[in-house]
Amino acid sequence: MAKSKTVYVCDECGAEHPKWMGRCGTCGAWESVKEFKQSPLKIKPGGNKAELKTLDNISRDGEYRICTGQSEFDSVLGGGLVKGSIILFGGQPGIGKSTLLLQLSGHMADAGHSILYFSGEESGEQLAMRADRLGVKADNLKFANDAVVENIASSISNLKPAVVIVDSIQTAYSESGENLPGSISQVRESAAQLLRVAKEMNVCIILVGHITKDGYLAGPKMLEHLVDTVLYLEGDRQSQVRLLRAAKNRFGSTAELGVYEMLREGLIPVENPAKLFLSQRHSDVSGTVVVTSQEGSRTFFLEVQALVAGASYGNPQRNVTGFDLRRLQMLLAVLERRVGFQLGTQDVFINVVSGLKIAEPAADLGVAIAIISSLKNTVVDASALIIGEIGLGGEVRNVGQIRRRVEEAKKLGFNRIILPHGEYKDLKDLGLTITPVRSVTEAVDEIF
Repeated sequence: MAKSKTVYVCDECGAEHPKWMGRCGTCGAWESVKEFKQSPLKIKPGGNKAELKTLDNISRDGEYRICTGQSEFDSVLGGGLVKGSIILFGGQPGIGKSTLLLQLSGHMADAGHSILYFSGEESGEQLAMRADRLGVKADNLKFANDAVVENIASSISNLKPAVVIVDSIQTAYSESGENLPGSISQVRESAAQLLRVAKEMNVCIILVGHITKDGYLAGPKMLEHLVDTVLYLEGDRQSQVRLLRAAKNRFGSTAELGVYEMLREGLIPVENPAKLFLSQRHSDVSGTVVVTSQEGSRTFFLEVQALVAGASYGNPQRNVTGFDLRRLQMLLAVLERRVGFQLGTQDVFINVVSGLKIAEPAADLGVAIAIISSLKNTVVDASALIIGEIGLGGEVRNVGQIRRRVEEAKKLGFNRIILPHGEYKDLKDLGLTITPVRSVTEAVDEIF
């Protein structure tokens, strides 16, 4: 007879170790490696077998997605909530997670979907007060101040809703568990039970997750592997702009970005982010240019500000907001070595005015021009849009989806486009003043 096997598993990341150790060698967590008895797999002759089907014999439900009533949220998900899926929705405290989910619940309930909202952090009175402020009133929306997983599963079985919201997974707990709510084992067990419920009852479950001080979702890392989709609501709490991203999405792209504005009425989707991001631009000031950032299928137009000043201390400062510091250092080296601008003794500050972080190299040329504009104290034409990646040789390289960027720029009223020379031929039919450049030096000569 096969004997049980002793295994040592990290309760934080799920990594298995050959022996017990005080610190997990995979995730570095202390006192997280536990001893478990692993029973041998028993196979009964003639027992039940898994029901296997070919792909052609699996039915497809044409209405497998639920529209949330907000185009921004639906586009990030890939078209709406998928039935039978489980979503982990994270963000900093006070960023607007519960507000946004309550708004979505109201929209879906108004459309005829049955919604259950379980809150382990707020009472029914608090939820009702927020619902009144947001104007959410729907008979298909049911609330409960309950965090017991067994009670949630029983309610789902009885009422058969379309969407269930659990706020939050850190407060949910199973009565069969021995640890306190919020512990790693309780979070993992609660999520596993809710995942089983979602698949068996074909209901979409949204789990609200807390964020640690490092910006990661609290709880075991395997929680992110367990769910189908991981969403983050980001933004500066001093700003009204909120950004919705998908870090993981089994049913769509992770490149899409949703933009919201926090107002008294709640989180309002921003259909045209350019009006919001460029509304307060001062075009008569040196060191400011407009660049593009492609996020999935959407093109964002962002103002980049640069300030160059003589260093007051021995080491010049390099400070950035919304841009990669290492990329800035590379651009400064190219400007000094290839173009001849002496920046080694200058403080350089870069600010992307929006709350967005530019992660693609298409803004390289715009950032470089903004730096030169501030250094020369010369204003760049406000109707000009600057696009291009800069190589180490000072050359301007092509970027992706250039036609989409230029077409969107034409709609916003940009008259002149500075872009890589290799992209010029395919854009002559747009009727814009297009200035193709091969290098940073050529771009500087054309603009200044």
